[in-house]
Amino acid sequence: MAFPERFSNLPDYAFPRLRKLLDNHAPGGDPIAMTIGEPRHAMPDFVGPILAANLSGFGVYPPNDGTPELLAAISGWVARRYGVTLAEDRLMVLNGTREGLFNAAIALCPETKAGNRPVILMPNPFYQVYAVAALTVGAEPVYVPATAATGHLPDYGSLPKDVLDRVALAYICSPANPQGAVASRDYLADLLALAEKHDFKILADECYSEIWRDAPPPGLLQVAAGQGADPERALVFHSLSKRSNLPGLRSGFVAAGPQSMLRLRQLRAFAGAPVPLPLQRVSEAAWADEAHVTASRKLYHRKFDEADAIFGALQGYQTPGGGFFLWLPVEDGEAAALTLWQKTGVRVLPGAYLSREVGGENPGKGYIRVALVATFEETQRGLTLLRDCIYGEGR
Repeated sequence: MAFPERFSNLPDYAFPRLRKLLDNHAPGGDPIAMTIGEPRHAMPDFVGPILAANLSGFGVYPPNDGTPELLAAISGWVARRYGVTLAEDRLMVLNGTREGLFNAAIALCPETKAGNRPVILMPNPFYQVYAVAALTVGAEPVYVPATAATGHLPDYGSLPKDVLDRVALAYICSPANPQGAVASRDYLADLLALAEKHDFKILADECYSEIWRDAPPPGLLQVAAGQGADPERALVFHSLSKRSNLPGLRSGFVAAGPQSMLRLRQLRAFAGAPVPLPLQRVSEAAWADEAHVTASRKLYHRKFDEADAIFGALQGYQTPGGGFFLWLPVEDGEAAALTLWQKTGVRVLPGAYLSREVGGENPGKGYIRVALVATFEETQRGLTLLRDCIYGEGR
């Protein structure tokens, strides 16, 4: 029996790889999970009552692109957050951002670019769905280092012209997963100019946008609107998973130019799975409310301040500008994760599992990713154990 070869070179996904690394070894203490980016702050109080009031909605097929009320709530949030007015036909509801980031490549990547195999750019390290999307559509994934030398964001402009001329899509994540770097307005403006020059679209993964330290991260939509960019250049993806502590709701949205949205909606009409109606009702309330977001952000601020106190003297430590991960330098991420598990029970993710080796170099190899999603007390204990185990007690 024949099977496709397009995914034959994919490594195991990060978390199965982690289980293979750690699960045959006993933890050195009570386990503390600091691996997956699953928010554990309390969900908003309104979730239960709204679900209960709309249970009958499970008995009908939901609107494919989103209820009018949900699209209006999202449009209102975009206007408040970014100062950009979007008609509802430029929005579509998603089952979280991962679905949209994948399907956008299917809907929008052409079969050829400049007569050649198209290229899809992505930062390295990166959210793994970007690579699978590129391989699915037969494009060449080009992994661009996002290291300390480049401010932990990819320098797409440094690529050769013959590569840039083949680019169909470019993924960007800000705040970045895993490093927490925030793309500035200038960075986004330069990226838009590069996209205009070489005729490609930008897929901006902004799902961590509401977890920030000092100031709200700028968004691609507001920068594009501010400089009068072609609306077809910019697609942005947002989710309630991180913003509202609702990872199990599986609810987000994509905003795009009119022509791009026609193609996204066409694909969804044939192959999409719409968000159940009761969950859309919860989503309407979540996008309309900021109080729960502000309260959750304060909890993250306290944990980030504690992380700064614990690791501030560590050479190479950089406090993240947004998101809820620490990207900590180590000699070898796999070895550090295994040692940490065996000696303390703290579970972290090797950075190499989020990266690809290019030219013999894996930019994540010398890092571990640490998620600050647990309670303050558990986070404090886990970070202290990590510091004392990996870097030496009291450093």
